[in-house]
Amino acid sequence: MAAREDVSGAFEASLFGVLRTVLRLTRQDPRFLVRVLRVLRQQRRGARSRAASEARGVHVPPFVIYSVTGRCNLECAGCYASILHRSNRPELSDERVARLLGEARDLGVSVMLLAGGEPLLRRGLVDLVSAVPEILFLLFTNAQLLDDAAIERLRRTPHLIPVLSLEGNEQETDERRGRGTYARVREAMARLRARRVFFGTSTTLTSENLELATSEPRLRELVTCGCRLFYFINYVPVQAGTDHLQPLPEQVAELERRLAHHRRTLAALFIAFPHDEVALGGCLAAGKGFLHVNAYGDVEPCPFSPYSDVNVVETSLEQALASPLFQRIVSSDVTLDEGDGRCALWKRREWVASLVKSGTEADKTGGRP
Repeated sequence: MAAREDVSGAFEASLFGVLRTVLRLTRQDPRFLVRVLRVLRQQRRGARSRAASEARGVHVPPFVIYSVTGRCNLECAGCYASILHRSNRPELSDERVARLLGEARDLGVSVMLLAGGEPLLRRGLVDLVSAVPEILFLLFTNAQLLDDAAIERLRRTPHLIPVLSLEGNEQETDERRGRGTYARVREAMARLRARRVFFGTSTTLTSENLELATSEPRLRELVTCGCRLFYFINYVPVQAGTDHLQPLPEQVAELERRLAHHRRTLAALFIAFPHDEVALGGCLAAGKGFLHVNAYGDVEPCPFSPYSDVNVVETSLEQALASPLFQRIVSSDVTLDEGDGRCALWKRREWVASLVKSGTEADKTGGRP
């Protein structure tokens, strides 16, 4: 437990460091400045709520990934969501989502990443998020539905930050996401900038696009277009036959050098996974620093580890945090190292599956051998 608290504390310090960076980036714009100060104040309240939860024996990660829908309007090559999370089960109802967000707020969750599928295919999502201004929401979207009406909604919901998916330039993006996708993303960026909406981009880094996607000329051009947040996520080969797309060790080392340089020289915020987890001691999944709730309510260690022994349809988020699977992962002496730039739980997916199986067998026997 102490180790988990130390990691969570480091993650929390990192979170406030991120917010202070955003404050520095937006201090020249009074409208943004007021928003960021409000978010920073809300995050401090969240930290106090987490401390109160910890005092009564409930460890609350500051960060939650919630995949709001399994539906998507694109068919991207190698998409982890379509491969790992496809299901015919009903998605969480609006009523359960509203309660889930409220539970997260009351427990002290500070940031929630909204993923999919395509989150904007879920009608009423912005209304649900609007009711919980205490949480900072990152909306990971392919941007194809960001018309003027959607952008106006975002402008009026400042704690909901759109993060637009790009794979590099036009060729790289359209090859993975479909012809014309890149052009529509750039059009959305222009509209977001015109409406003065704070936004970012997200790129899945592969051995083929890493050099271009993290190059200084490209990033400077995007900053000029209004992008102030860059998310980099190393490719996980969930699709058979794509292991060669994982960044190579020498590329991971170069990424570290480039990130250090960009953070010093560019007026933008850079977040990289699993790179930033390494600095905090390794994998932060399974509730150490974050967890994943899929579209059907399963509470999982992370999006790339689709194993679960608890579902929020049947229980509260607080009860789900006590997942026996999470406890087995966190208390294990297995080293979840990500220094090679590869997802630790994906590398050890057979081990995680065995933990689920052993837990199921223990439940059947009442814990008897």
